[in-house]
Amino acid sequence: MKLQQFKLLKKTVLFLTLSVLIFSCKKEKKESIETPEVQTEEKTPFFKISLAQWSLHKAIIDEKTLDAIDFAQKASEMGFEGIEYVSQLYVDKIETMGMNVLLDSLKAKSEQYGVKNILIMVDREGDLASSGEKERNKAIANHKKWVDAAAFLGCHSIRLNLFGNEDNVENWKQFSVESLRALSIYAKDKNINVIVENHGGFSSNGALLVEVIQKVNLDNCGTLPDFGNFCTKREDGKRWDAPCVEEYDMYKGIKELMPYAKGVSAKSHDFDENGNETAIDFKKMLQIIKNSGFTGFIDVEYEGDRLSEEEGIKATQALLLKLGKELNN
Repeated sequence: MKLQQFKLLKKTVLFLTLSVLIFSCKKEKKESIETPEVQTEEKTPFFKISLAQWSLHKAIIDEKTLDAIDFAQKASEMGFEGIEYVSQLYVDKIETMGMNVLLDSLKAKSEQYGVKNILIMVDREGDLASSGEKERNKAIANHKKWVDAAAFLGCHSIRLNLFGNEDNVENWKQFSVESLRALSIYAKDKNINVIVENHGGFSSNGALLVEVIQKVNLDNCGTLPDFGNFCTKREDGKRWDAPCVEEYDMYKGIKELMPYAKGVSAKSHDFDENGNETAIDFKKMLQIIKNSGFTGFIDVEYEGDRLSEEEGIKATQALLLKLGKELNN
């Protein structure tokens, strides 16, 4: 082949190679314009979810398949980032271990399994609204040890009940305010909130409970609205274990209590085939909560009988996640 012909062939090959490369680049660029990569951000609930220990009280008390000290581990395994203790589930532990050893164990477990200690629900420590001054003082003293416990565990609150004077609303309001103020002042220096759940009697009347909280008038005194505890009177005047004869409107009550809420309890009992709670409109409840500006922890508190405790917990958790994402537009 002559030199001139070789040079011409070389130029031709080079031209064809460059043409192919340019055409390929243009094609890739065109395709990238026609089919852009779409990135969507998955919505998350406007709140965080914790597990109320009462949801597992049957496993702890009746079935004895769960040690109360292992609550943090169980909650972590079920996908919860926060836990809410129940004081009465540790009565036996306190007697056998002592409070300090118990608290050391609970704190170590929560740290080991990476869950946040939110609050302690305090029960059976006396009636804070009793007409008897001695009884009230004893109840206040009993609750103070749980304020100390909450501070040690890194909780933000203790939840208490306002029992006593079920037949005299004025006495109930007066003594409730006095006891709450005394406890809240004690808890203030420990950075602990003292919060009241609508939990029977006058406390299940949203307007009355708000009146009490307003009269206390301290920043660390608030509420723990519970979706399902709005029975104000039961048959034969019983506090528990009797049919409800007077009930406060639950949606009205939640709306009234939310401005003072430091936490929320999502009570559940049963679910339909679509995963909705059968007696409580969770979406309506969550809309009220969102409208209030609340973005803290909502706890799962399952109390049903048809589903097992774990099944009920998971069903409540799934419903909260689903609706929380829907409402977080």
